[in-house]
Amino acid sequence: MSSLLNSPSTDALQDFISTPLDSLLATNKSIGPEDKVFALFHRCVAEVPAYRQFLKSHDVNPQEITSYSAFKNLPLMNKPNYMQAYSLPERCLGGSLKHADRVAVSSGSTGQPTFWPRSVKHELDVAVRFEQVFSDSFKAHERSTLAVVCFALGNWVGGLYTTSCCWHLATKGYPIMVATPGNNKAEIFRVVRELAPHFEQTVLLGYPPFIKDVLDAGSAEGIHWPDHNPKLVFAGEVFSEEWRSVLAQRIGSTSSCFDFASLYGTADGGVLGNETPLSISIRRWLANHPDAARGLFGESRLPTLVQYDPASRFFETHEGTLVVSAENSVPLLRYHIADKGGLLSFDDMWDFLKGQGIDSLGALGLDESFQPRNLPFVYVFGRADFTVSYYGANIYPENITVGLEQPEIMIWVTGKFVLETQDTKDGDKYLHIIVELLPGIDAEIASIPTIAASIQTQLLRLNSEFANYTPAERQLPRITLKTFADPEYFPVGVKHRYIRK
Repeated sequence: MSSLLNSPSTDALQDFISTPLDSLLATNKSIGPEDKVFALFHRCVAEVPAYRQFLKSHDVNPQEITSYSAFKNLPLMNKPNYMQAYSLPERCLGGSLKHADRVAVSSGSTGQPTFWPRSVKHELDVAVRFEQVFSDSFKAHERSTLAVVCFALGNWVGGLYTTSCCWHLATKGYPIMVATPGNNKAEIFRVVRELAPHFEQTVLLGYPPFIKDVLDAGSAEGIHWPDHNPKLVFAGEVFSEEWRSVLAQRIGSTSSCFDFASLYGTADGGVLGNETPLSISIRRWLANHPDAARGLFGESRLPTLVQYDPASRFFETHEGTLVVSAENSVPLLRYHIADKGGLLSFDDMWDFLKGQGIDSLGALGLDESFQPRNLPFVYVFGRADFTVSYYGANIYPENITVGLEQPEIMIWVTGKFVLETQDTKDGDKYLHIIVELLPGIDAEIASIPTIAASIQTQLLRLNSEFANYTPAERQLPRITLKTFADPEYFPVGVKHRYIRK
C-alpha cells in the first residue's frame, strides 16, 4: 500500500494542490527551459525504446548530443515518422503503458486516429494553464463558479481533459462546481437554469461556433445570459475580435480581456498556451491596426495569440511552423505539430508595442494596476493550407469572418461559411461564399448585397494582396445563403470546414 500512496502521480497532485499558482510559475521560471528540454532528451534516450530506434534510423549518435545547439539539429518527429512508425508501448516512458492512467484520441483529421496516453502527473501541467485562466482572468478563487463543460465527451480529448483539469482546481480549493452536459444543448440549458442562479459566475467551455450557438439558442429559449455573469473559454479555432465583441454583447460583458480566454491545445501535447488579459488586449489593439499586425505577424490575417510557459511546453519554429517538446507519457521531442505560427519573447513584444507608440498598459485598455505575467508569446494561424487563391491573392477564412461578424450582419447569420472560387460560363473567376443563416431566419430577410459589401470592405482593409491583385470589378463576392444546419454545407455534429477547393 505504501508504494501506491507514494506514486509519482500522487506526489505531483499533492504538490499542485499545496502550491499557489504564483509559486508554481516562479518555480518553473527558475528552471532554464533549454536545460530542462535537454534533460528530457537524455531521459528519452535512456527510457523510450522508440526514440532510441528513431535516432538510429536517422544516424544520430545520442552520445554526441552534448549541448542545446546540438539538440536543435535533432530530427523532427511527427505522426508518420514516429507516432505511426512505432508501437504505442515503445513510445512511452519506460517502454510500457503501466505508468499512464488515462487516454485520449486525436480526431484523425490528418489520417488514422491516434491514441495519446497520459498520467495525472502530466495532466497537472495543463491544469496550471486552466488555473491561470480561472485565477488571473475570472478571479475564481474569490467567486463561486459554475463551470459548464460544453466540449463533446468521450474519448476525444477536449471534454474529459477539460473536466479533469477543472476538477483539479476544485480539489485545490477553488469554489468551483463542474457540470458536464457535453455538447447537448438541452442539457446545457437545464444545467444553467437550475444551477447558475446559485453561483456568482458561470463559465462555458467549448468549441467557439458551438458556444455561440448555445448563447443564441439559449436566448431564444428565454435564458438571459447577463444574469449569470458568464465567462467563456474556447479551444480549437481562430476567431476574430469582431466575433469576440459580438459575444461580449450577447453575455453583457464590459471587459472582454477578462471575460474570455482561448486555449491553444492539441491532443498530443495538451494545452500548450492560453490567452491572458494582456494577450487579448494586444490582439484587440492589433485588430484595429492591421498594418501593425502585418508588420508583426507577416500576414493579413490575425492569428490566435497566447502566452506559454517554456518550462512546461518548449517551442521552436521550423520554416514558419511550430515545433514543441514536452514531457508526457509519450514524450514529445521536437515534435512538428505543423501549425503555422511563430514566437515572441515578452520583451520583444513590448519593444514592438513601444515602437507603435504603446508605452503603458493603459494604452492597451488595461488598468495600470494590472500585473501581467512575464511569459513569452506564441501565435498560431492554424494549418498552413487553409487558403483560397484568387487572382494571385491568398484569401484566408479569417478575412471573411470579420466581414460576417459586423453587428448589422450578425442579426442574420451564424458566422459559419464555406469559401470557394468558381468560374462563370465565360470562364471568369469569382469568389463564392456560402453563408449559414441563424435558426428561423428566412433567406428573403437577409440582405445579400449588404453581406457582400461588408465582406468586400473587410477584405480590402485587411488583405493587401486582395486590394492590389484583384481587379476592382472582381472584388465583390457572390453570396449564397443556406438555412441553419444545411446538410450539404453545415451538417450538425461534424467539425466545420471553411474552405472548399
